[in-house]
Amino acid sequence: MSRTLLIIKPDASKRNLTEYIISRLEKARFKIVKMKKLKLKKSQAREFYAVHEGKHFLDSLVKFMCSGTIVPMALEKENAVKDLRALIGATDPSKADCGTIRFEIAKDIEKNSVHASDSDANAKKEIDFFFNK
Repeated sequence: MSRTLLIIKPDASKRNLTEYIISRLEKARFKIVKMKKLKLKKSQAREFYAVHEGKHFLDSLVKFMCSGTIVPMALEKENAVKDLRALIGATDPSKADCGTIRFEIAKDIEKNSVHASDSDANAKKEIDFFFNK
């Protein structure tokens, strides 16, 4: 079994889509190992997205991620990272495959409803960020 992180972003939380997303995860046979609701502080969001330091969209992303409740989850499944990335779809929902979470519920490239780890190494770091500090 491997683990990955999924974050339900503020746009999805505000639209009460948390249960819908959880249902999709469970149907795809992900096990939710840990989950919580919180509102990020600006410093936490900047730390989490430090990989994007210097990119033009970072300030907007930080502001968005602090705009409401998020729901980070540690998920477990064989091939967790790869399978979750396939389930959520492309970052830009206009390029996401039909049937993916982002295709179905994301508003745009910033308000794309969910974040998912992009590698096993990042999954460990991201799970530690939310659950092991």
